[in-house]
Amino acid sequence: MQRRQVVGALTTATVLGAGATGLAGCSEAGEGVTRFADITQAIAAIEAVRVDGRTRSGWPLAQVLNHVAQGVEYSIGAGFPELKPALFRHTVGAIAFGVFDARGAMSHSLTEPVPGAPALDLPATLAEASQRCIQAFQALQAFTGQPHPHFAYGSLSLAQNQRAHLMHLANHWTLVVARA
Repeated sequence: MQRRQVVGALTTATVLGAGATGLAGCSEAGEGVTRFADITQAIAAIEAVRVDGRTRSGWPLAQVLNHVAQGVEYSIGAGFPELKPALFRHTVGAIAFGVFDARGAMSHSLTEPVPGAPALDLPATLAEASQRCIQAFQALQAFTGQPHPHFAYGSLSLAQNQRAHLMHLANHWTLVVARA
């Protein structure tokens, strides 16, 4: 029962140092929840993006796709460049992932880069960033090993890791500005 009370009281502001966004909403502005059931659906959404532009977070869409790709690449490649302290990853970070996983949606700061990661300006074009993100998700789909620990959530199973990346993309997707 104590864990439920702790989980119920958490907000992303206390969990990951984000703005005042609570876990109840899955976007900073309260838009509808976007979810991707699987990697194939996520790739289809990325492929459907044809017009470059800024998101409501202010990041160019190419930068968002580079950011999402970076996270996937770190989890199945060399590992994240910086990790939060082990105590954080094993407590607050693990609880945060548990809440996100149970709700099927993530809420996090949509303007914070991966800690220690290089700038998100390359590749610069939407087409190239889309391709990078698609390739990262395809590699994740084919990956069979143990992912590297997430910088905030700690060790995740392969299935949890895939869900984390799908929720991450979905959270950013809530701020993609639709163009006619």
